Amino acid sequence: MKKTSKKSKKYPQTERKIPLPKENQLMAIAGEFHGGSRLRVLCGDGKVRMGRIPGKLKRKMWIKEGDLLIVEPWVVQSKEKCDIKYRYTKTQRIRLNLKNRIPVILQGLNI
Repeated sequence: MKKTSKKSKKYPQTERKIPLPKENQLMAIAGEFHGGSRLRVLCGDGKVRMGRIPGKLKRKMWIKEGDLLIVEPWVVQSKEKCDIKYRYTKTQRIRLNLKNRIPVILQGLNI
């Protein structure tokens, strides 16, 4: 007989919404790291950009090669550089794949 804790009764688990890219944001796959919180990312539009992890997310978000990300290209140098806004977890990535929300360019990549 399994005991349930008081916490699980008090706070039932609810399904969270998975954040999707907004107008000026893209999905991307993390590539190689260049140090100084910078890494190379392959974006959903087919371009390879230099991604930067902003200071407020630097310690909260641990990124590995092959992670699915939301990036926002810079206003200046939008073809070369971008900021990383969000990292999807493994379960979120699976759920997005089932709903066909991942761009075709990024679907086959399991780096």
